[in-house]
Amino acid sequence: MGIRIEKNEWGKTGKGEQLYLFRLINLSGAYAEVTNYGASIVSAVVPDKNGSLGNVVLGFPSAQGYLDDNCYLGATIGRYANRISHAAFKLNGKKYDLEANDGVNSNHGGRHGFNTSVFGHKITGNKVVFTLLSKDGDAGFPGNLELKVIFEWTEDNQLVIYFDAVCDADTPANFTNHAYFNLAAADQPVWDHRLSISAAVLAEAGTDYIPTGRIVPAGKLVFNKHFIKEKLENTDGNLIGVNSYYVLDDDLMRSDSFAAKLTDIQSGRTLTVATSYPGIFLYTGDYLNSKHLTSYGALCRPFGGLCLECQHYPDSVNRPEFPQAVLSAGQSYNEHITYKFGLL
Repeated sequence: MGIRIEKNEWGKTGKGEQLYLFRLINLSGAYAEVTNYGASIVSAVVPDKNGSLGNVVLGFPSAQGYLDDNCYLGATIGRYANRISHAAFKLNGKKYDLEANDGVNSNHGGRHGFNTSVFGHKITGNKVVFTLLSKDGDAGFPGNLELKVIFEWTEDNQLVIYFDAVCDADTPANFTNHAYFNLAAADQPVWDHRLSISAAVLAEAGTDYIPTGRIVPAGKLVFNKHFIKEKLENTDGNLIGVNSYYVLDDDLMRSDSFAAKLTDIQSGRTLTVATSYPGIFLYTGDYLNSKHLTSYGALCRPFGGLCLECQHYPDSVNRPEFPQAVLSAGQSYNEHITYKFGLL
């Protein structure tokens, strides 16, 4: 019988575009939900140590929550994950100006990134395939880019995301997913989650989160089964979390390597992340907010979930010392992320 996929209408955009919710269910009853709006993860409903199912992805029960969201909940990010400094770059001797949506910088593809796009879709076996044509000049990026984002749900509660793309011109390309995880499956902070990241170094960045170009020891930001709360700083009564890009230990020989493991002792749930990408961006959800109630019945609040965004180096197109993330014309972009949910 295998994986069963249900498809339901899920409202419309202000332009009348039809939105759908897809539920991928395995034989145990665990399931993941995705939508064609932003090719977003809506939920991952998996058992705790007592066998009770709970949603471990911060999300909204209706499409309107995503239409009004400004925190990228569950969304596919593109054309370029994270920040590009001064919202501009040079490529092949030409300067390209992007949409500045983070001060003077561009973040997550600008104001009209893929998180606000309605994707085409089809169901193939145990996969939902989302497709998008990003036209030449979209948000300032060159080339007509064809993207497939493929979600696969397995019998052992793995959610695998494949990013496949091709472009007719050289273009920066860096796609990821921006799910916020909370293994407690409840409206409570992730402070008591333990995290391990397979990285001893990270990309140094300024207060604006723009990389300096230096790869430095992670130092006090090393995660080796540390509680999230151990890494928070209290500055004048404000809690400051982590917003950093970690270079994975074995980034030179990657295929599908361990990147991180998140655990919640109380629920007994675990999340193991593996990826083909060279690094992972940890964001502890410092600025989370929402206009709508989440599936937990409350508004989003800081530290209500954390992101483990596997991706290429931030701002690499402006940092020649970094490995570059330029997709050459006619070449294929093929990367993947695996989120495996389990128990202690």
